[in-house]
Amino acid sequence: MVLRREAALYEVDIERREGEDIMYINYLGADFVPSIADSSDVMAKVVGSLIENPEVSRVILSQQRNYNYPFAQVKLLAEIARLYNYLIKQDNLLSPEKLTLIVGQDIAAVHGELNYLLNLLRQDPVGCYLELKSRINKYQRKNDLPKSSLRNYVLLLERFFDLVGNLHLVSELKDIIDSYVVGDRSVYVGIFRPDVMPNFTFTRLIAQIPEGSKLIDQYTIDNEYESITVTILEMENDSKFLYHIMPPEYSLNEEHHILLNLAKNVLIEHQPKAEEFTDPDRTRTIFFNVARDLLNELAQSKNISLSYRELNGLANILVRQTVGFGLIEVLLMDSNLQDVYLNSPIAQNPIFIRHSKYEECVTNIIPSFEDADSWAAKLRLQSGRPLDEANPILDTDLTFGKIRARVAAIQKPLSPYGLAYALRRHRDEPWTLPLFIDNKMINSFTAGLLSFLIDGNRTLLIAGTRSSGKTSFLGSLMLEIMPKVRTIVLEDTLELPVDALRKIKYNIQRMKVRSALLETTTEVDASEGIRSSLRLGDSALIIGEVRSEEAKALYEAMRVGALANVVAGTIHGASPYGVFDRLVNDLKVPVTSFKATDLVLVANPIKTADGLHSKKRVVQLTEVRKNWTKDPLEEKGFVDLLKYNVEKDELEPTDEIINGESEIIKSVAGSVKGWAGNWDAVYENIILRGRIKQEIVNLAKKSGKPIILEASFNVLSNEVFHRISDKIRQEVGLPVSDRVFPEWKEWAMKRAREI
Repeated sequence: MVLRREAALYEVDIERREGEDIMYINYLGADFVPSIADSSDVMAKVVGSLIENPEVSRVILSQQRNYNYPFAQVKLLAEIARLYNYLIKQDNLLSPEKLTLIVGQDIAAVHGELNYLLNLLRQDPVGCYLELKSRINKYQRKNDLPKSSLRNYVLLLERFFDLVGNLHLVSELKDIIDSYVVGDRSVYVGIFRPDVMPNFTFTRLIAQIPEGSKLIDQYTIDNEYESITVTILEMENDSKFLYHIMPPEYSLNEEHHILLNLAKNVLIEHQPKAEEFTDPDRTRTIFFNVARDLLNELAQSKNISLSYRELNGLANILVRQTVGFGLIEVLLMDSNLQDVYLNSPIAQNPIFIRHSKYEECVTNIIPSFEDADSWAAKLRLQSGRPLDEANPILDTDLTFGKIRARVAAIQKPLSPYGLAYALRRHRDEPWTLPLFIDNKMINSFTAGLLSFLIDGNRTLLIAGTRSSGKTSFLGSLMLEIMPKVRTIVLEDTLELPVDALRKIKYNIQRMKVRSALLETTTEVDASEGIRSSLRLGDSALIIGEVRSEEAKALYEAMRVGALANVVAGTIHGASPYGVFDRLVNDLKVPVTSFKATDLVLVANPIKTADGLHSKKRVVQLTEVRKNWTKDPLEEKGFVDLLKYNVEKDELEPTDEIINGESEIIKSVAGSVKGWAGNWDAVYENIILRGRIKQEIVNLAKKSGKPIILEASFNVLSNEVFHRISDKIRQEVGLPVSDRVFPEWKEWAMKRAREI
């Protein structure tokens, strides 16, 4: 974290970052909490500092907490500063020569009064307005001074009064100004409301609920040490919801703030080595234990009592605000979030998120340049990849605890206003086909068909636009591979749920290769990674995303039959022909090599009629036939097996699959005794698999146990299904549905009761 140097009490410091001038005024050591609204001295200090620094767009009063006043509030004070400066320097309001011309030789009293009013303008502009009004009325009734002098002085005060009355701050308060008592200051409370930040972070939090907003939802994010409240609000004249969050570090009491500040100053002396970031989980564990012991010692020395939960909670905050990623981690703790966006210039924009239920939302969090720079440094260390002007793009992953996210960072010159981030949060547990049935991305027939095809060791590409669910869907298909089958996963950014699959006893090897965005790095090229996978034994091969010319190596391997198991991956493309065009024309795969693709599944967001919402859906499953030479679209090489019906919001089987005309499915069946030439038996097995997937969904709802939809139950269900099918096949020659399903259902219900 970037720390500002030690400053003297009331010292003013200006920092210019990414086109924004930020004024820091140090109140650390003052015996009061600095507040523009509550204190005339603080307001006068800020206005006086703005006179000297008119370009400032944000003011931060630094103490145990940092009080940030955004541009909308600063510009009201800057207008007062400009008026004060004009009256003193250009209008020469206190000039003896000018006052002599107006009131004659005896100017001492007038000079003193004007000086008082000018100081009041800086301290209490509403009070200044009312004082001017009062004095004008008084002098208009007096005849003590010579008539001309009195009239000239009243004209001067009236001009002063008009200028103050035209200030936006005074104009906003004119409806209630007559009831104001000079010195009361209550009128300022509703206008000057700072974002309060702990001084161990520069990221701002807008704590106040916007006026006129409507409560839509509220829930808590709970972990072992913290409970964080999330409020969803509908705002006037904004199609986005407000995602309002209150992290614990922004609501700590003063004692806890003191402890964190003291502990931070100790921990910040430690400069982490690059190797510490290669194992972030281990680093966090070490720092957590150190932070916990340090906080405990500090609490004892300060006679501050801490409960076990408070001590762990403070240690957790300290870890994420030092070696961690601050409030980014707090956001990623919410399993409802899918994407987090930080746009440049980063300190002038709130964080935006995509919510699984409320879609695009704006948050009450405004990150800082300091924190953004700190995150970039940590990502460079963790990934071993560059992020600089020569390499302005960084694709990597972020992991802490169970939470995983893909991170894309860009900086100058690609992003002209500096650093920007996009984070894709992965689900804590892998997606499963029953989960996708439950949220209507697919139906049970589709799940059954895909289960059948994965068992048949087909090659499958999952295509779609960004945020269409490609990677999540690929992860769900990995769960249809039997755990005993060796699987190799090849990725440049670690997104697939490999660790979760290992925990449920999958035989799986992950390989991390060089990003297609990098020309030079110590990482292995993706093409070489694919060739290396062929030397690692008979394995299913899962490609995180086919991005670049490694596609040629992949298709070479498939064409020569080196890959005898499932091959699946994701690729950007909105249709089967779009996939063909990208592979052949962009990635230089030979036209005939593309025939090694058996199936293309397309997933795309479907917009609602009002244009405000979208739903993730699989919209097409197409088989790639082999009897074409140049163009599969013109030569009928693409045959749809499933097509999305927008009216029914559901995938439907085409005539080709209903009538048994799928060459891929017949190829799978042709190598299985009892299925070759027996389309009815094959179709029945697809239906059976779909019934089982649907029954898992039904069972989870009936039992009130959503864990039944998760990976562990589904993998065990697949194993039981295969065992029962094998037993029935040996008894009657085929795994007939009427025998397999009841026996599987009996097992499933028993297993569900045990959970």
